[in-house]
Amino acid sequence: MADEANAVEWDSPSSMVHLVSLNWLKPHEEIREKNAAKLEKMTNRWGGYTKPLLVDKNTGAILDGHHRYTVGKRLGLARLPVMLFDYLEDERIIVEVWPNCGIDSLSKQDIIDMCLSENVYPPKTSRHLLTCDVPPILVPLEILSQES
Repeated sequence: MADEANAVEWDSPSSMVHLVSLNWLKPHEEIREKNAAKLEKMTNRWGGYTKPLLVDKNTGAILDGHHRYTVGKRLGLARLPVMLFDYLEDERIIVEVWPNCGIDSLSKQDIIDMCLSENVYPPKTSRHLLTCDVPPILVPLEILSQES
């Protein structure tokens, strides 16, 4: 895992979830403002994050969780809960395009290239499917606010 992630362990029910620096994460897709506003209200109501983001461990590319990332930025969080993958090599995570998004296909390399550029795809362009389980979590906002 890249040093920039500053990943730390916490009392997670799953060893698959890590807390990484929000600043290390890189989006590749825009969000829908209405969805982000609703998620921000729910996150505050829950008092924490209930689902980890899916992230490439080598680049910090956000594969799934752009709205959760945006909420974290708005709340001024230092870290976010993530599941890390070797995206280009891991066959458990698959990328597809959403129907009617205007793009016929995307490769994993396309996603990495976009997150490393100054551009992003429109909302609901890429769709990532995971063949392993995403563990349920509840990471309190107080923990996510703390620098590692």
